[in-house]
Amino acid sequence: MTKLFGIALISTAALFAQDNLERTAVPLHDPSRPARVVAHLLNGAITVRGADVKEVTVEARGRSEREGHERSPRADGMRRLDLPGNAGLDIVEEENVVRVRTASPNQNVDLVITVPRRSSLQLKSVNNGDITVDQVDGEIDVDDLNGKITLKNVSGSVVAHSLNGSVTVSLDRIDSAKPMSFSTLNGDIDVTIPDTLKANVVMKTDAGEIFSDFDVKLTTQSNMTSKKESDGSYRVHFDRALRGTINGGGPEFQFTSFNGQIYLRKKK
Repeated sequence: MTKLFGIALISTAALFAQDNLERTAVPLHDPSRPARVVAHLLNGAITVRGADVKEVTVEARGRSEREGHERSPRADGMRRLDLPGNAGLDIVEEENVVRVRTASPNQNVDLVITVPRRSSLQLKSVNNGDITVDQVDGEIDVDDLNGKITLKNVSGSVVAHSLNGSVTVSLDRIDSAKPMSFSTLNGDIDVTIPDTLKANVVMKTDAGEIFSDFDVKLTTQSNMTSKKESDGSYRVHFDRALRGTINGGGPEFQFTSFNGQIYLRKKK
């Protein structure tokens, strides 16, 4: 049965492939349960939108790999035959988990994925693309090596990391039992959370400042740690992180930027 479904899925994608665009609808094993979508790209952008639907729809537009390439001097008098610019999608659904990738890992592609609003996401892009999520309620794990992260009107819990890009998150509702983490090496972190937030916060930036309109009660907990190393030496480390509580404390929320500002806002 699984093999038959895979063949049907490929046929559907081919049916809607035109102008470098591939589109397919992926039925879920049990539409009454939340979906989980896993999408990893080596090159490209990922956009995920929540909607009142019972299936996952994936659109992928391939980027031309020939743009900017110099013509080979050995091809004088010859006509170039380009490979198709389509994305070459590979999609697998199993027990409400939908995994999306490109058949060729080096293909440049932009993904637009529509999911049921109650969905969990694991999204990763390495090069040439930003990651955007809108109107999704669930566990959201986002990692973008060279691009910015924007999560709008999401709910649940978030782990968001960018190496070279800003992290902007607006949460409508939070899972009060789950910790969260927001980090970037080079970029600002701007997070908006409902004013009912109860959390222990750890905030650190090496080359920036921290701003919040929450009443953060700073703790007197020492930032010093010490331990004896295996070579017999003794190490003492002072962490520059700001630590505090909001509304009495709760799960730990971490905000870390090496080179950027940190903004923690109340949702208006």
